[in-house]
Amino acid sequence: MGGKTEKKAAPASKETGAGKAAPAATKSSVKQSTKTATAAKTAAKAPAKTTAAMKIVPKAAAKTSAKATKASPAKAEPEKFSAWSNAKTVKKSKKEVEAEKKTAARMAKSAEESEKKLAAAKQIDPASQREKKEVQDYGDDKIKHLDALEHIRLRSGMYIGRLGNGSNENDGIYVLMKEVIDNSIDEFIVGFGKQIEVSVADGRVKVRDYGRGIPLGKVVECVSQINTGAKYNDDVFQFSVGMNGVGTKAVNALSSYFRVVSVRDGKCTDAVFEKGKLVSQKTGSLKNPQKNGTYFEFVPDEEIFGKYSFNMEFVESRMWNYAFLNPGLTIKLNGQEYKSDNGLLDLLSKELGSSKDKENLEPPLYDVGSYSGEHLKFAFSHVSGVNEIYFSFVNGQYTSDGGTHLNAFKEGFIKGIREFYGENFDIDDIRFGLRAAVLVKIKDPIFESQTKNKLGNTDIKQWIVAETQSGLDAWLHKNPKAAEKIKDKIKANEKYRTDLSKVKKEAKELDRKTSVRIEKLKDCHYHLQDGEKGENSMIFITEGQSASGTMTHSRNADYQAIFSLRGKPENMYGKRQSEIYKNAELYMLMKALGIEQNVEDLRYSKIVIATDADNDGFHIRNLLLTFFLGYFEELVLQHHVYILETPLFRCRNKKEKVYCYSEEERDAAQKKLGAGCETTRFKGLGEISGAEFKDFIQPETIRLTPVEISQLKVIPKLLEFYMGKNTPERRTFIEKNLLTNDQIDA
Repeated sequence: MGGKTEKKAAPASKETGAGKAAPAATKSSVKQSTKTATAAKTAAKAPAKTTAAMKIVPKAAAKTSAKATKASPAKAEPEKFSAWSNAKTVKKSKKEVEAEKKTAARMAKSAEESEKKLAAAKQIDPASQREKKEVQDYGDDKIKHLDALEHIRLRSGMYIGRLGNGSNENDGIYVLMKEVIDNSIDEFIVGFGKQIEVSVADGRVKVRDYGRGIPLGKVVECVSQINTGAKYNDDVFQFSVGMNGVGTKAVNALSSYFRVVSVRDGKCTDAVFEKGKLVSQKTGSLKNPQKNGTYFEFVPDEEIFGKYSFNMEFVESRMWNYAFLNPGLTIKLNGQEYKSDNGLLDLLSKELGSSKDKENLEPPLYDVGSYSGEHLKFAFSHVSGVNEIYFSFVNGQYTSDGGTHLNAFKEGFIKGIREFYGENFDIDDIRFGLRAAVLVKIKDPIFESQTKNKLGNTDIKQWIVAETQSGLDAWLHKNPKAAEKIKDKIKANEKYRTDLSKVKKEAKELDRKTSVRIEKLKDCHYHLQDGEKGENSMIFITEGQSASGTMTHSRNADYQAIFSLRGKPENMYGKRQSEIYKNAELYMLMKALGIEQNVEDLRYSKIVIATDADNDGFHIRNLLLTFFLGYFEELVLQHHVYILETPLFRCRNKKEKVYCYSEEERDAAQKKLGAGCETTRFKGLGEISGAEFKDFIQPETIRLTPVEISQLKVIPKLLEFYMGKNTPERRTFIEKNLLTNDQIDA
């Protein structure tokens, strides 16, 4: 077109109107033509024009074009699409070719590694170890029926929570013992039998009470048929712990030997079971007269629990709890007597010690106060520290995780203090340093699990809040000197809280300016706040990058997190809590755990200290325990802190490999494997390969030792002796117990 207006234009398309772009021309000009209509149709079917040749038609030309359309359509020559023919192949540079080869190789290697990891993951799937069976027809003959006790053996976790070997106070063998003793306690609660005799020796438990005894005609049913018993009848048992009718049935099902004898008015029924199956039963008159009551004897089944042993410290602690919660009851354990006249007041006094005891490093600020109602009892005091600690019970059952009754008590205590002093004190100022024990008796307790660690009843809140408030107010009026000390403590707490708040604010601002990310934390996907998915969440606290690197490649990232220390943390004994916020290492640890604001915000179910089994490792372990016991002892008392046990030795020959956690296990393994045995001593976690370490932190094989404290009053003494200033006593202890080089097995 050359920029000139043609006299005649090609026909405009329907989309093209006045002032719009006309169809583009080809390289050759469109020839004017006034030939036949056939030529016009040929022009209309011409191919689309290239973008490069597109030109804008001026308005004048557009009008001319519109008129010309009616007169004589233009004929266009056939177009040639030359884009492909004009394209040229550009040869790639050597650098680009090499880069492509490297990318392809990397992708192939990545895919190969991914396949290997997937295969390794499938190998540790427990289901993959089972023999594969061909799926058969799903018919009537494939429906299986289990009786009640068979179901308990198959799904024991539903009934007793966990199994364990006796190293943890919540292990199943202690639950079995508790279920039997609870029956005897229930007899005492309703006024029958003031003495219970317990024997624990060689894995065998015997319990004899002097209550009414099980009705002779129903002895077998009461210990073998679920949902059979008198505890559904509130005319017989009004405030019972075991309201589900499962307790002794679970003991029966999970014991290799189980015997029950009921004595009533000179007659008795004696029944013996093995793994829940009745072996013998006899009923008759006694030759020698005996007092009414029930006798239980059982041996936990090693097929269920494996090798186990009773820790007598745990057993004794349970006996004391029974005594404190049931004033007037006498319990004899292996001949030793446990008895309390003042109930919860005695419990708290035993835990805290006397305020007049000069050796008590953290005595109660005033004599323990108490209230005793018909269905609610509590005792309390304050100490100079700031951690608040509670012992809560329902019908004699220790609820380690608290529940609605404990929350209601806390609320009632706050209201009672505010009402008595007529001041709206801050909640933290009232509760910092509070120690309390609470017992409620309710008719139909609803626990959140079979192990009864947390109460869920919501209808009891209003009653407990009101009675706690009134009971506390009455005690304060009767004890004006103690009331004055409580007020002084509240004022001291207010100053402490204000100072700590400033330090926290400064730490937060500094944290915002630097980095929100916790560099030393390799987090997991699920946490304690995620419900069932986070129940098994744990965080390993390791020393250095070597150990954390090994664990990172071995862990299950869904529920296992890792926090790596830079070295030995600071010894925090005797320092104010505000100092933690000025210590970068410990502050980051608090953030990782989620407890920088409140212990209740803890993100993991288990805090696992994983250090080397050498002097430095043990020192770091003590420094961490000092940190937790000094500022967050609730975490220890609520069973959140553990020590990871890793093997000290690996013994192997060409056919077998055995990991040993002690010198005794090593000697046994060497004897078993014979002369060709090769023994390796692991001095640090970093020396264990990732593939090996995976076996030590799997749920089925992990060995965790819980950190436990027998009494609150021993904590300050322990910390002062081991972590305080050097004293002649500690020097003497070290000199007496220090091993020589010849004695150290390296």
